[in-house]
Amino acid sequence: MSQPLTINIPHQLGKDEARRRLETGFVKIEQQFAKQAQVDKTWDGDRMAFRAVAMGQTITGTLDVLEEAIRLEIVLPGFLGMLASKIRGKVEKESQLLLENKKK
Repeated sequence: MSQPLTINIPHQLGKDEARRRLETGFVKIEQQFAKQAQVDKTWDGDRMAFRAVAMGQTITGTLDVLEEAIRLEIVLPGFLGMLASKIRGKVEKESQLLLENKKK
């Protein structure tokens, strides 16, 4: 079994606003990948568990919404585990864009 890839993304939004943005962003991700992957998620309080299946590969993980950070743990199967550093960079960049403190 692969070691989880753990990513901490700091933010200054507060827990409620960070969760709102993540919920909205995850819906967009699901829509974007609807034809290529099956994506499932469930919320339990401020923790989201997710699972994505594409091309025979299953990615699972959790996302915890904290007051000043998002903690993301992703379990990457076999081959994808070798790309962990590239995946980390992409996830960090996209998450920071989603959580950047912009005015409405």
